[in-house]
Amino acid sequence: MEKISDIVESIANEKGLEYKDVLERIKTAFIQTAKKVISPKLEYDVIINENTKELHLYEHILVVSDDDERLDDEHFISLKKARDIDSGLEIGDSLNYELNLENYGRTAAATLSREIDYHIGRLIDDKIYEKYSALIDTIVVGVVTSVSSDETTFIEVGDTKTLMPRKNRIKNEKFKVGQTIKAIIKSVHFDKKMGIKIELSRTSPKFLEALLRAEVPEIKDGSVIIQNCARIPGKKAKVAVLSTSPNVDAVGTTVGVKGVRINAVSKELNGENIDAIEFAQEPAIFISRALTPARVLGVSIDKTKAKVTIDAEQKSKAIGAGGVNIRLAGMLTGYEIELNERASTKLSDDLNEALQDASTKVNEQENSNDEGLKNLKALFGEE
Repeated sequence: MEKISDIVESIANEKGLEYKDVLERIKTAFIQTAKKVISPKLEYDVIINENTKELHLYEHILVVSDDDERLDDEHFISLKKARDIDSGLEIGDSLNYELNLENYGRTAAATLSREIDYHIGRLIDDKIYEKYSALIDTIVVGVVTSVSSDETTFIEVGDTKTLMPRKNRIKNEKFKVGQTIKAIIKSVHFDKKMGIKIELSRTSPKFLEALLRAEVPEIKDGSVIIQNCARIPGKKAKVAVLSTSPNVDAVGTTVGVKGVRINAVSKELNGENIDAIEFAQEPAIFISRALTPARVLGVSIDKTKAKVTIDAEQKSKAIGAGGVNIRLAGMLTGYEIELNERASTKLSDDLNEALQDASTKVNEQENSNDEGLKNLKALFGEE
């Protein structure tokens, strides 16, 4: 019916697809067209002539007995007539009857064109989905093509269109068309209106992890492991690291000489302040470290809650500006942290001195009252 090999090869080359995959989708397009313009109840098949490379569409006609009442329907054939075509056929077998869609007019041609476009489009989406699903949580670099009224940023990564919703953008970041940006692939899924939808993010903790992996060779080769990561994007982040080698300092390696490594990552994150802390299996130790730069006196664990004792002057450091430090410590460790203040040594000394002075004055007053009482009794002649 159609010399299809050249068409298939052209589509495959243009779209970067496998020849056999394109061929299967075109077969499906022919079958779906037949169902729409001929009958949805029938079974169809498409066969490629390997010699001529032509495509042939067949309808399956059911072989029935010579007196079957369904013989008035063109989709059934009597056993007698069927054996005139193929003597080996039996009742219940299917006879392939070749169809030509050209006989069904312009409607068939238009329907076939739409079906081919649709099924090739789905094939392309499938390949994109397969490719980018394997890249979730990895960094990609793309060029901004547009920014919508709701501040969704559309980014072209290679030949693939992606998007970054406003919520996935670091606060106060603004992108211009033509600007090159880094982001992480957050999700890949199908959307009824948009087809394949690839969502990027710069606010995910995974983006920070990926940046550190790219910046710190020891993290990339496994000498240092990122155990957990917490972010309040654009403000502050905490990353817990653990060395797998006694010769490698996890925190020092992550920070780099004079902070060069951590500062490079911070710059990419719009100046986000990053604390690198050493992970500990013991929750109390881990929580103490997570509250850096505050100095912790003690930690009491009760299921998912942690009561942390600190000196009063350390409270502001533990909480951080706007509560950022304690929030991140909770996110990083997975514990609900409650701070308990212990009065400082100086405050305790001052309090004790004040109490001693008060006690002395009370005693003096009591002695004075006793002397006055004696004088009063003497005046009235009492002992």
